[in-house]
Amino acid sequence: MVGLLVGLALLGVSLPADPAGRAVALWVDVLAAGVAVFAYSVFYSTPPKMWAWPVTVGMAAHAARWVAISLLGMGVALGALIACAFVALILTPVSRRWHMPFAAIGFASVVSLIPGVYLFRIASGLLQLGGGSSTTLDLLGGTLADAITAFIIILAMGLGLVIPKMLIDRIDRRRENPESLEANGHADLAQHPWLIGDTGFP
Repeated sequence: MVGLLVGLALLGVSLPADPAGRAVALWVDVLAAGVAVFAYSVFYSTPPKMWAWPVTVGMAAHAARWVAISLLGMGVALGALIACAFVALILTPVSRRWHMPFAAIGFASVVSLIPGVYLFRIASGLLQLGGGSSTTLDLLGGTLADAITAFIIILAMGLGLVIPKMLIDRIDRRRENPESLEANGHADLAQHPWLIGDTGFP
């Protein structure tokens, strides 16, 4: 980001705070997502035997996001939520079954969903506002809108990844240790009799 902003400053240009979007074909979106996931995995030295899962699931997640936004008319944040939930539902069991770190394959699968373009626009808008030479209500409104959109997308991504994983992990723990969970439940009832309506009064 710093390199881009320095280059824009040296050339005396800026990113538009609120440019018009354009439609992208499904195959282009999915292919670009696969390249981004693969590049991220290589850059962060992910073992080659783990590449297939994040690349494949990341491409499928981008396809789900494309369908949600382009065909169903959903917003970008809801599209990101759906894509990340899809990744968590697929890769949580995979990470447990093949003993792969979910943080590595899960984040790699959704790295292409990070709202980088909004973050670049925010930084460019703040630089223009700080300079004071081209401060307008349109610039201020566009920068604020980009900041809100980026925040909501990142929040949706986090919820989409974390909540399904927590639910699946909880279900798996119940299946693996039903006796210990039942014993803990009895212990809780013994310590807190009010849970079953016994207050201890005659």
